[in-house]
Amino acid sequence: MTLSPRDLVASLLDAGAVRLQPRDPFTWASGLKSPIYCDNRQLLGFPEARGLIVEALVARTASFVPTLIAGAATAGVPWAAMVADRMGLPMAYVRPTPKNHGMGRQVEGPLAKGHRAVLIEDLISTGMSSLKCADALRAEGAEVPAVLALFSYGLPQAERAFASAHIGFDVLGSFEVLSTEAERRGILDASGLAALKDWRSDTVAWSRAHGGA
Repeated sequence: MTLSPRDLVASLLDAGAVRLQPRDPFTWASGLKSPIYCDNRQLLGFPEARGLIVEALVARTASFVPTLIAGAATAGVPWAAMVADRMGLPMAYVRPTPKNHGMGRQVEGPLAKGHRAVLIEDLISTGMSSLKCADALRAEGAEVPAVLALFSYGLPQAERAFASAHIGFDVLGSFEVLSTEAERRGILDASGLAALKDWRSDTVAWSRAHGGA
């Protein structure tokens, strides 16, 4: 079975990995208010969906002909491990920042130098955390052609950030498909859909209008 974008967002909703609350927004770690919260780690508890997601990630990853699979810590690590295992490739993982003890490494695992590494994330929001991980791999001497993720909010700043870094990115499920599926299931009404679109067009302004940073 091929995993379609609708299959992916259906799995996210079924697993409770995505919550939509335009009238009672979530507060992100940054202090921003948001009508959506995504915790893709919930999918690890659903073996059938998990297997289909790994197959889809393997197919997308293979198109970049990698010699190393890297996972962005922490939520990208299990997906990277499963993809690397299926593809028979070495795997590394990348911390947001270097350790402040021991060897002080940011990239753990085999030496990345000379490898063509595909970085796997669970979620892309602004793209900045993914690009920090990609920069760490590049600093180790790896080539990073792309970042792959299960889902993206589709924020304009993410597209600009990846374009500026000259790194491709690909996702299995999109914000647009999620919005359509949520409406079909009756999770969102017309005003809820409008709130999500307003938020995505300007996350900071939307947050401030709802009492956030």
